Amino acid sequence: MKEVDKMMGYDSKKLSQDEPWRIFHIMSEFVYGFEALSSVGPAVSVFGSARAKTSDPYYRLAEKTGKLFSKAGFAVITGGGSGIMEAVNKGASETGGKSIGLNIIIPHEQETNRYVNMELKFRYFFCRKVMFLRYASGFVFLPGGYGTMDELFESLTLIQNHREAAFPVVMIGRSYWKGLLDWFKGSVLGAGCIDKKDLNMIKLVDDPKEAVAIIKKGKK
Repeated sequence: MKEVDKMMGYDSKKLSQDEPWRIFHIMSEFVYGFEALSSVGPAVSVFGSARAKTSDPYYRLAEKTGKLFSKAGFAVITGGGSGIMEAVNKGASETGGKSIGLNIIIPHEQETNRYVNMELKFRYFFCRKVMFLRYASGFVFLPGGYGTMDELFESLTLIQNHREAAFPVVMIGRSYWKGLLDWFKGSVLGAGCIDKKDLNMIKLVDDPKEAVAIIKKGKK
């Protein structure tokens, strides 16, 4: 994050010595992100596992997803890492599109994949989360783990509580996601923890072409 530190004119070591300085660092990350992403145009945030190998069918599906969104005129925004993220960035980059990676600085630093042509780095997860949301016309979820689930549930919560416009939330891979959706429809709805209309926020597809069509139709 040296570029942000330099931009704001302070030493990151100061953060550990003087807590109030964190306020300025957080502010700098928001300014940094808003300035960089405000001109990207229509975009879609795509999530999925960092652990998927190039031989994984979902890797190839993710690559196709990035390619189709790029051809449809969307920038793609991922976490910038490996696996599904890499595949989406690859598809977009090799089609000549904007391939954006929002990387996160963690103890075992995640390396940005080579298909990102616009990289931003963040120290704070919540600043990064805002960037995924603020400039996206929709969210697309391919198979993933805790990080993917985190973004999924946050997006659904914001839409449910009218904290964000009802942008499309598309899940690709029926066989992977069916169990979760069955649990929503059975246990969660049955217990009265959500309403039936809340289930309409999610669109489940197998073909990335369907995902593109849904995002285009619901574009902000």
